[in-house]
Amino acid sequence: MKSAAVKQALNALALGIEECDYAARGYHLSVTVPPEQVVAAAEILDREGFFLEAVTGVDWLGEQEALAKEAAKAAAAAKKAAAEAAKKAAESGETPAKPSAPPAASAPQPTAPAEPVEDSFEVVYDFNHYPQLCRVVIRTRVPRHTPQLPTISQVYPGANWHERETHDFFGIVFEGHPDLSPFLLPEDADFHPLRKDYQP
Repeated sequence: MKSAAVKQALNALALGIEECDYAARGYHLSVTVPPEQVVAAAEILDREGFFLEAVTGVDWLGEQEALAKEAAKAAAAAKKAAAEAAKKAAESGETPAKPSAPPAASAPQPTAPAEPVEDSFEVVYDFNHYPQLCRVVIRTRVPRHTPQLPTISQVYPGANWHERETHDFFGIVFEGHPDLSPFLLPEDADFHPLRKDYQP
């Protein structure tokens, strides 16, 4: 299958590779690479006969705070449930069950891609292969204070306008791009409307 060959080819570059259920997620592989490896990843996919569908950004501002709130809420719910179970056991005269010990360390688990970093943007590249259906998503994260990574437009010329659009909306700079002038925004635009901190 095409995804197995691509997974093997990208393995040396990747921080994480996740095989996905195509019917549920719409792609076969999700690959996280460092910013300096996006061109090498694009070159591999080009050699394998993939075409570029899209490039876009994701603003992770506030994500870590939301994840911390969810974790705190889950911990509070678990603590409350344990207290209620202990109270119920005490009222019925039962000996409360001791919490089970955490499972012993076993074989190392496959590493998942790193959690989003609060102060970052994610750049997402969607690739497709028609002769043998295989969709691959390449993801990389760049710091919010210096959102820069290399352009892939020398590998996929069609990336030119995708990267311009991403620059317009998120302010992500694709180094080496031939023309990052505004594409969808006014020529004098000094704002990036899809940033979570954008104030109209």
